[in-house]
Amino acid sequence: MWDVYFELSEASLTKYTSFKWLRTMSDIGLRSRMLAKDVMSSPVITIDEDAPANQVAELMDKHGLGCIIVTSKEGKPLGIITERDLVRRVLAKNVKPDSLKAKEVMTTPLITIEPDEKISEAARRMSRLNIRRLGVIYKGQLIGVLSSKDILGVMPELIEIIQEQALIEGENRAQEATTEESTPLAGYCDRCGAWSDTLKETNGDFLCEDCRIELESAE
Repeated sequence: MWDVYFELSEASLTKYTSFKWLRTMSDIGLRSRMLAKDVMSSPVITIDEDAPANQVAELMDKHGLGCIIVTSKEGKPLGIITERDLVRRVLAKNVKPDSLKAKEVMTTPLITIEPDEKISEAARRMSRLNIRRLGVIYKGQLIGVLSSKDILGVMPELIEIIQEQALIEGENRAQEATTEESTPLAGYCDRCGAWSDTLKETNGDFLCEDCRIELESAE
């Protein structure tokens, strides 16, 4: 299943694929220590709510971004403008970009998370709300943006963590099984019928120490 991810190029990373991997991440109950602040993109490129929409496109092109955060005069984040928003609300309606303000194109409100939230929770929220980006807020200030692309970018590292955890758990279970098998039991010997405090399984029978020695000698 993981091989599918590595075969995807950045250009072919569709919305469906993003949410498929976000759901997978949530479904497996990932509990790594990686937090939103470890993965988010920062600093955040913003634009004033009254700026024309064509400036939004210019900023996206200049910084190579897929979204711009729209803020109020006081710097409070109000919403987000993505490439999809520009297509749906400007290009598809054949409207001149400089005739619309950013606040008329943005999607609002901006959904946010705390910087110390686990990325598994961020992925779960994106999947539930059908979005691909979250603003990261600390003490009322926007300090970063976390996208599905950011999360997918660290998937190889998280997979490695999961594999290491599974290996450790497997070794622990093997040690526990070995300990259980080697622990003597108390009961009647299946061979001689005598009571013993040191019964151990041998070829499907629980034998006392004397019978085990006799059996080994006979072999």
